[in-house]
Amino acid sequence: MKIDKIINNNLVRAFDNKDKEVLVMGCGLGYQKKPGEPIDEKKIEKIYKIENKNISDKLMTLLSDIPLDHIQASNEIISYAKYSLGKKLNDNIYITLTDHISFAIERLKQNLGFHNALLWETKRFYNHEFLIGMEALKIIKKRLGVELPEDEAGFIALHIVNAELNSTNMDETLYVTKLIQNILSIVKYHYKIDLDEYSLNYERFITHLKFFAQRMISGEEIESDDENFCEMIKKQYKDTYECTEKIAAYVSKEFKHKLTEEEMMYLTVHIRRITKQT
Repeated sequence: MKIDKIINNNLVRAFDNKDKEVLVMGCGLGYQKKPGEPIDEKKIEKIYKIENKNISDKLMTLLSDIPLDHIQASNEIISYAKYSLGKKLNDNIYITLTDHISFAIERLKQNLGFHNALLWETKRFYNHEFLIGMEALKIIKKRLGVELPEDEAGFIALHIVNAELNSTNMDETLYVTKLIQNILSIVKYHYKIDLDEYSLNYERFITHLKFFAQRMISGEEIESDDENFCEMIKKQYKDTYECTEKIAAYVSKEFKHKLTEEEMMYLTVHIRRITKQT
């Protein structure tokens, strides 16, 4: 690859063998170099191949202003998250997480800590991502010698969840978290019980609610061809279905979304399980 544009001493723009624009990062990669010169492959640490031009431009602007060691730490965390989760993350995470980590470090230096109001919910609903966040704190301490508080593990986890949702908008992640929290509250108040948060059925319900929220965000719906089965669920689990109707009313009022019969049926079955009625 040849240098197309020098962003700074550690970042250059180039084009790969498919003539796609890429950002290439490495310590001293652009130092005393000129456009048209070949890139020293031994110095390459990371190649950002981002299809979305808007995201690529934002990333180029961000990386030109952030210390190299902050970028390196963020890249390691993102790579670890992808490996741990076994899934692709939205490219926007290279912008949002890198920016957040760098800002968090600067805030710590100025003794300006942020309290994470969603830390408890993050631990409960996104435990895997939270554990990745805790590992991220270890990576930051090892690489940068900076010890960030547990609150930051929660913030990092939400950035990862946001990337899993394939979203560029953190508000959507907060939306999902609020939805899950309030649906669980409806179930608890309806039955006047505490739910076993360590049970397999509880974990299954949380997973279902996450996918349900994602479908709401994307506008997808699931419909059932088996009307008889839906009617049977209504009649056989009448009290549970009443709880589901309360959830449907809440979702309609707060999110302007009408639940399908299929979704009502699935919620009813899950609620039946987590309330230990089966």
